[in-house]
Amino acid sequence: RNKCGGKNIMAFMKKIGIIWRCANLYRTQKFEPLGINCYQYSYILNVCANPGISQEKLARAIFIHKSNAARQLSVLEEKGFIERKPDESDKRSLLVYPTQKAVDAVPKIRSVLKDWNDLLFDGFDEKEKEILEAVTEKLCERAKEMADKIGGDGEY
Repeated sequence: RNKCGGKNIMAFMKKIGIIWRCANLYRTQKFEPLGINCYQYSYILNVCANPGISQEKLARAIFIHKSNAARQLSVLEEKGFIERKPDESDKRSLLVYPTQKAVDAVPKIRSVLKDWNDLLFDGFDEKEKEILEAVTEKLCERAKEMADKIGGDGEY
């Protein structure tokens, strides 16, 4: 065992990173016709699901530092996917709204995400899928706890 928690755990986290990067390659290619990249789809899905969400709440919801969220939202605004408007009750806060272009992109985004999952899990039986879902859910909840601790006030 090494100081970082053991060889097997480190190899596991490396493999998660590889899966994430491969997914990004796939999504980047598939999202190109929409004019978005592999990082922007989560903004579109969240804004469409929560029209009028504050920029800060959106950043927390997708575990992104608020300055990174502001940059991505600026690009999405330039591309016509979202609109940002000052919050009437707090002029320092920006509220984010989807445009029709974003709403129209949602089915394609969901289709690409489903296709990736189908490709990735081809050959897995139901029991394997259930075990993987349970384990990754547990890891995800733990990671969120850690992000909340290091983020303090939600600034990731």
